[in-house]
Amino acid sequence: MRALFGGTFDPIHHGHLQLGQALAQLVGLQRITLLPNRQPHYRTPPLATIEQRLTMIQLAIQEEPLFTIDDRELRRPTPSYTLDSLQAIRDELGVQQPLAFILGQDAFLTLPHWHQWQQLLHYSHLLVGSRPGYSSDHWPPPLQSYWAARQVMEPQRLHQAPQGYLYFASLPPSPISATLIRQRLQRNESCCQLLPASVQAYIQQQGLYR
Repeated sequence: MRALFGGTFDPIHHGHLQLGQALAQLVGLQRITLLPNRQPHYRTPPLATIEQRLTMIQLAIQEEPLFTIDDRELRRPTPSYTLDSLQAIRDELGVQQPLAFILGQDAFLTLPHWHQWQQLLHYSHLLVGSRPGYSSDHWPPPLQSYWAARQVMEPQRLHQAPQGYLYFASLPPSPISATLIRQRLQRNESCCQLLPASVQAYIQQQGLYR
C-alpha cells in the first residue's frame, strides 16, 4: 500500500516522524511519502519559504529510510488541494493499488474546511492518528454523518481495497506541534527535544521563526 502524509511542515518535527513511524508499524507500511503543500486555502501562509521547508524535510529524513518526498504541490502556482493530488496519484497508480492518506487528529477535525473533502475516499483511504479514548462522538456533525459508516477497525482491510476506508489508530498523545516550536523559537528557547538536530541547526543558520 502506498501512503502519503501531507502538511505544511513549517517546520517538520519529531511529532510528524513519530506519527508516521507508529502508523507504519500498526498498518504495515513499507514507505511513507511526505507531501508538503504550497499554501492550504484554509490556513495562514507558512512562515518559511518553499525552499526552506523542503530543505528541512530533506534534512529530517536523510537517515529515515521509511520516508520519501513528493514535491508536486510545492511546484504548483496555485493553493494546494489534497483532492487534486490524490486524483493525480491515483491516475499514476491505477485503480487497484491501495492508497492511503495520513492525517493527525487535529487535521482530521478540519476536514469540513477542505476543498471537496467528501470526495477524498473516492481516491484513497484515510489513516488518522488519534488520541486514546477518542471516538466519533467528538467529531463535528458533518464528519459524523459522512465518515462513521466508512470506519474500519482492522488495518488489514486497508490492504484489501484500493480506497474508501477510514482507520483510526489510537496513539499516545504528542505534545509536539509546529505552533509550539515556532513560539519557543520566538522566545529563544531550546527545541532540541522537538526537532531533528539537523533541522534545528538549519533553522538557526537561516534565522527562521524569530
